[in-house]
Amino acid sequence: MEQGQDIFDDTADAADLKRAVALLETPSITARMTAFVGAPIEFGMSKLPGFVSRRIQNIVHGALHKAAAAALWTVKDQPSKASSTKSHKLVAGAVGAVGGFFGAAGLAAELPVSTVVMMRAVADIARSEGFSLSDPEVQAACVEVFAFGGGSDEDDASASGYYAVRTALAEVGRLELAGLAGRRGAQHATHAYAKKQATAWMSKLVDVVATRFGVVVGEKTAAQLVPVIGAATAATMNMLFTNHYQDMARGHFIVKRLERKYGHAEVARAYERQRTAPASLSAPVAARALPAPPADDAAGD
Repeated sequence: MEQGQDIFDDTADAADLKRAVALLETPSITARMTAFVGAPIEFGMSKLPGFVSRRIQNIVHGALHKAAAAALWTVKDQPSKASSTKSHKLVAGAVGAVGGFFGAAGLAAELPVSTVVMMRAVADIARSEGFSLSDPEVQAACVEVFAFGGGSDEDDASASGYYAVRTALAEVGRLELAGLAGRRGAQHATHAYAKKQATAWMSKLVDVVATRFGVVVGEKTAAQLVPVIGAATAATMNMLFTNHYQDMARGHFIVKRLERKYGHAEVARAYERQRTAPASLSAPVAARALPAPPADDAAGD
C-alpha cells in the first residue's frame, strides 16, 4: 500500500480513476431505459398495482440470494483473467427475449436466470481487476454492485452518490458483525464461527441490496409493459440492463483496486476531486479511458 502518495502522480492510476468516475457517474439505468423506450418509466411504475410491485420485490430478493450463491461459486477463481463482457450481454439478451415473449407473467422465471447471468458478469469483471472470488469481501463487493443505479437524481436506487451508497452498505455489515460478535466471547472465535458471521453478513447485505435493486427491476418491468415492447426489444433491454451493471462493476472494482494500493481515504478524496473537476479538464481524459481493454472480449470460463 502506497499511503500518502497522490494518485494523480501516477499516469496509469490517474487514467484508471478517471475511467471509474466516468462509469460510476453516468446517467442512471432508469434514464437509459427511458431514452430507449421513449416513454417516462415513472409513469409506467405508477400504473403497476401494489401487489405487482410487492411481487417484484419478493422475486428480486429470492433471485439475488440465489444469484449470489450460484454465480459467485461457479465462476473460476482466476484473478486477472480477462473478462468476457460481450458473451454475458448476449446470454442476457437471449434470456430477456424469452421473458419479453411471456411479458410480466414470465418475470418469475426470467429474473432469477438473468440475475445469475449479471452476477456472473460482475464476478468476471472483479477477477479481471485482480481480485480473488474466494475472498468473502470480494463476494460482498460483487453483491454491492447491484445497489449502484448511477449518478442521476432520477434514480432512487442511486441514493446520493457512489461513496454514499458504499458507506451505507458498510454500516449494514458493521452492525451485523458487531451483533453477532456480541453474542459470543472472543475465546469462542473459531473458524466455523467466523464463517457463520460472514454468511450472516452476506445474507443481510443481499437483503439490503435487493430492496434497492428491486426498484430498478420494477422500472424495467414497467418499461417492458409498454405496448410497443416486444420479445426482440425486451432482449435489447436486458442487454442494456446487463451493460449498465457491467459498467458499475468495472468502475467499482477499479476503485477497490486503487484503494488496495493507496488506501480508502486517499482514493475517496481523489474520486471527489475528479468528480467535481471542470468538464473541460476531465472529459477528454475520461473519454480516452472509457473503451474497454481489448482483452475484455476474451472467452469466458
